[in-house]
Formats: sequence, structure tokens, C-alpha cells
Amino acid sequence: MTSRLWRLGGCRQLGLRWWGRREASTPGRGLREAPSPGRSIVERDDSPTARYMGKGRRQSHVFVWGYAHTGALGLAAAARRKAASMQLRPRRLELESESRISSAACGYGFTLLSSQTTDITKLWGMGLNSDSQIGFHRSRQDRTKGYEYVLEPSPVPLPLEKPQETRVLQVSCGRAHSLVMTDSEGVFSMGNNAYGQCGRTIVDSEIYSGSQIIHRIEGVDSRIVEVACGQDHSLFRTNKGEVYSCGWGVDGQTGLGHNGAVSKPTRLTGDIAGVNIVNIATYGDFCLAVSAEGDLFGWGNSEYLQLSTVTESTQVNVPKKLPFKGLGRIKSAACGGTHAAVLNSDGNVFVWGYGILGKGCNLSESRLPEMIPPTLFGCSEFTPQVRVDRIACGLHHFAAVTNRGELFVWGKNQRGCLGIGSKDDQYFPWRVTVLGEVMDVACGVDHMVAMTKTFI
Repeated sequence: MTSRLWRLGGCRQLGLRWWGRREASTPGRGLREAPSPGRSIVERDDSPTARYMGKGRRQSHVFVWGYAHTGALGLAAAARRKAASMQLRPRRLELESESRISSAACGYGFTLLSSQTTDITKLWGMGLNSDSQIGFHRSRQDRTKGYEYVLEPSPVPLPLEKPQETRVLQVSCGRAHSLVMTDSEGVFSMGNNAYGQCGRTIVDSEIYSGSQIIHRIEGVDSRIVEVACGQDHSLFRTNKGEVYSCGWGVDGQTGLGHNGAVSKPTRLTGDIAGVNIVNIATYGDFCLAVSAEGDLFGWGNSEYLQLSTVTESTQVNVPKKLPFKGLGRIKSAACGGTHAAVLNSDGNVFVWGYGILGKGCNLSESRLPEMIPPTLFGCSEFTPQVRVDRIACGLHHFAAVTNRGELFVWGKNQRGCLGIGSKDDQYFPWRVTVLGEVMDVACGVDHMVAMTKTFI
């Protein structure tokens, strides 16, 4: 990464505003143009925001918002309307198995959803599929070809040995590749493998469009319990607390001590050698890892101050312990394109790097973590029990979920990805109105997915 991904615009919001209109800003350029009507798989009318399914039952729902034109939201009708391709507020996704969705991941213009059921179908993909990053979806017009855009959730078959016993535990998406982690049959990869990010041998001039290759990750000594996709690299955490990586390492993001491409998952050493790692995070081209003791480690690109506490250079090629003070015991980490966040055991959120960090327009870069006041997440003398339980980062924005199931977002509002009803950037955490209790959230470049539960 040799240039800034984006520049901050003028600051319109001088404080946290809960009511009132905001000016609209010009949306960013689209990723790629969506196809003509003949390219979709199944047409479906727009769905309502909520549908009441009965009384006294705990229902699970999936909500989506942001840029719809690639099909990443699974809203076929919205994807066809170029003039109204931004979904500025959360919209419920109509999916036959919606109540069983347990994991979601947002890539660069595409989405994966999965369930932990033992049904034959347990993985769905939607959105941009130019590199088969959401599997092969056969065209109705030409059975030898696949769709480059999938405009609504469509099943992705996995090459499982025991399909009615195996469960999908987690999915992760990068720029044009994906990882799918199961409970008993390992991890599968699909999509672009130009740099070895899918963990298989690089084939010169390989054509990824219409590819039916779904690869089972091999070469990891113990069971993989967490996966994370970066832009063009992949991370794997094992039950022994070890971290493996593969893919493109030009900025040190593979953590293997060199800048080449690696096609075989390789165990990382450096400062995490012998350390029990319990959480890994990446999305752009730098990485973070959290140990069982609550320490933080990092490697990869540092052009935006992400790792400036351990280097004067613009990159770190092997994992280094980050000597941050006053953070408490770190529970989890999240990485964006130019910024990062950590959550400690007290439920406090700290941010650093470059961008809209969440503490107003006067803080656009920081080499040291800055704590976001808990009051901005709803904690007060009347509600002292409120705390943040989960954090996530998109390429240019942040998200946090509290223990009350409330979702807060802030950052660059790329193509309406914040879901706050406008196109304005958000300089402080802002609560997103979503039906039900938010259980988890996934962030992408310009769209988001939230999984909720509610009593209806």
C-alpha cells in the first residue's frame, strides 16, 4: 500500500447528534457495474423490513445495508436499480433458512452466510463472483459457465465427506477469496489464488472465473479453530494457539519474514513463538493477534501508524509485541484498511491508525490507542452495566455491539455502509436502528450484515 486509501472530508458533525437531518455527500465510485437483467439467478421482489412470524417465539433475522449494486446485499431488485443502489438503512434479508444463520462475512463486493446445522445446504453466497469467491453458480443460459454476479443468496455446495454430520463454524472473506471453517472436516478455500491465499499451489495464468475448485487446507499440524482473510492473504489459528499464514506478503502481512507469495500455510514465529494466541484479525494488509494473557501483537503494513510503536519503517515482516500501555487486558482485536481497534475485558474500545477514528473530526490519526468514551455506547450512571461485547472493522469504518444487543457504527460512510439513513461520514459512534437484539455483525468495504434475535 503506497498511497492513502482515501482522504478525510470536511467535518460537519461537531458533536454526537441523535436527532436532526444531515446533509448528503456525494457517494463514492462503485466497485464494478452490475450485469444486465439476464445475469441474475432468481428474481425476487423487495422484502419488508420486518415480518411478524408469531408470538412468544425467539426469531433470528439477518439484516443488510450499504451498496446493493454488486448483489452483496442479496436484494435482487435493489441490485437492478442503479439509480437507487444504496440501501441506507438496515433491511431484512428474505432467506429460507434465515433463522439458522450463525456466521457472516463481507468481502469486497460479496457476502458469505453460513449455519451450524447438519442440513445438506449450510453455506450461501451472494454478490460479486468474478473469481468464484462464492463458489461456482451455473448459468441457466450456458451450463458450462458460471455467474459473475449472484444477486440473491444462493447455496454453495462444499465437498464434504459427511455432509449430514459436519457443521460450518465460521466464514471469512478477502478481496477475492474466501475461507470456510468446519467442525470436523477442516477449512476450505475458494476464489482467487494468484498469491497462494487459498493455500494451494499457484498456477500461472489460472482462470478463476467459473472455477469449481474448492480446496481443503492442508499442512497445518493441529486443528484450525479460527480463520481470517486479509486483502490477498489468509491467517489460521489452531487449538494450540499457533498462527499460520499464506498469500501475498509484499507489506509483511504474512508475517513470514519476507515479501514474496506463499502458497502453503506456514507457522509464524517472531514474538508470538510459544505464545498462546486466542484471537487473530486482519482485513487490509496488516494483522493483529491477541494472547491468552491479553497482550497484543502485530505485523504487516504500518504506513498509517498501525505498528509505529515498534518500527520507523512502513512495514513489519514478523510478529512483534506492541508495547501499548494502559489498555487493560485485551480481549479481541479488529483491523481495517488504515485503522485498528481493540476491546478489553472491561468492555472499553481503543482505536488508532489513520481515518475517522470515532473521537470527532480533530482526531484523524494516532500512533497510540485512544479510548472511546463509554458514554458514547450508552453507558451512564443510570446504565453502568452497559459495555461493548464485540468489535469489527470494515475497510474504512468501525462497528461495536454492546451487551444489550445495540449496534454502533462510525467512520467513512462508503456508499451508505453505515446504515444510518444518510451518506454522511460519522465522526462519533452512532446507534443503528435494527429490529431485535444484535448478536453479531460483519463489515466489508461498502456494506454490512447484522444477525439479530427478537421475541415476536
